[in-house]
Amino acid sequence: MRSGELAKASGVSVDTLRHYEKKGLLPPPHRGENGYRLYPPAALQRVRVIQRALDMGFTLGDLTRVLRQRDAGGAPCRQVRAIAVERLEQLETRLAELAALRDELR
Repeated sequence: MRSGELAKASGVSVDTLRHYEKKGLLPPPHRGENGYRLYPPAALQRVRVIQRALDMGFTLGDLTRVLRQRDAGGAPCRQVRAIAVERLEQLETRLAELAALRDELR
């Protein structure tokens, strides 16, 4: 699928796809004779995984490391778990701060 189609299907912009490609999150797509990027069907799932991980607090740097290891045939499960624990701790701290602010405003 072309970049515009992938962008629309995944809910991100074409610029975001290019950024993901630059960061190594998306493998460089094949290019058609006209020079357009042509992504395989699996790219849609990959973008969805990236978006979901970002929603959970993972950074692009986190994802770059994890996906590179995975693409090289590794199993980054421990790394993902460690990042998730750290992001959960950050989220819980932020929730506590927000609850305290809410109580103060009341």
